[in-house]
Amino acid sequence: MLIARGLEPGRPPESVTLSHPEVLEEIARLYADAGADIVVASTFGGSPLRLAHYGLDGRTAEVNRIAVEAARRGGGGRAYVAASCGPSGALLEPHGDTSSEVVAASFREQIEHLCGAGVDGLIVETMVDLTEAQLAVQAAKAISPGTPVLATMTFDATPRGFHTVMGVSVKAAARGLQEAGADAVGSNCGNGSESMVEIARAFRACTDLPLVIQPNAGLPEIRDGKTVYGETPEFMAERAAQLIALGVTVIGGCCGTTPEHVAALRAAVDGSR
Repeated sequence: MLIARGLEPGRPPESVTLSHPEVLEEIARLYADAGADIVVASTFGGSPLRLAHYGLDGRTAEVNRIAVEAARRGGGGRAYVAASCGPSGALLEPHGDTSSEVVAASFREQIEHLCGAGVDGLIVETMVDLTEAQLAVQAAKAISPGTPVLATMTFDATPRGFHTVMGVSVKAAARGLQEAGADAVGSNCGNGSESMVEIARAFRACTDLPLVIQPNAGLPEIRDGKTVYGETPEFMAERAAQLIALGVTVIGGCCGTTPEHVAALRAAVDGSR
């Protein structure tokens, strides 16, 4: 949605937050108009560690506050506002050179600003390292115990079942995220709706927590120099019906999911009741 509105390749979404918050408001309004119960603030890369890649770590407070306020205006009181907490961009020891303490402090700083801006919930998402995901969840629960935390990881199909690129299984993710204090667990990104049904089934077999599933609108393809996601709203809605049958509590979309997809998901959810 941001790329369609002029975000250039290689530029962070946070640059739009600072220069054109009205664009974030417009996008949130489109999703609320489509029937979303939750709109997500554009804070995926809002931790100071991540912002440091673009020289924006000194503006962490602004980035997170402005994004939440824009989503709130766009939602117009019709939708809850959740804030996204994505990976820090650092590789934790012993695989990398960044300590758990540094990563935890980065998440704490971001989440303090998000909670100060009055978010209704936090979504720790697109995680592949369980330790990093746990640090984010723990930071959220330490700062605002009453704020709901949804935690989702990104999995790939392997001969041994679904695992993250860091080797975390669905069972290990479910257990580890619950131990960290997550109120709901699941998966986002990396897969289209078809694979997400199987991932949801794997989660349901090993946890009683509410499940969150947010597939991509298919896997990305490059066509005429542009990234295209091939799943139609109708296809995604059909798979949403399967997710509902599995007992998934929160259904949404990740990359490539337009307001038209969300409208189809809304209809699928309403039709299941």
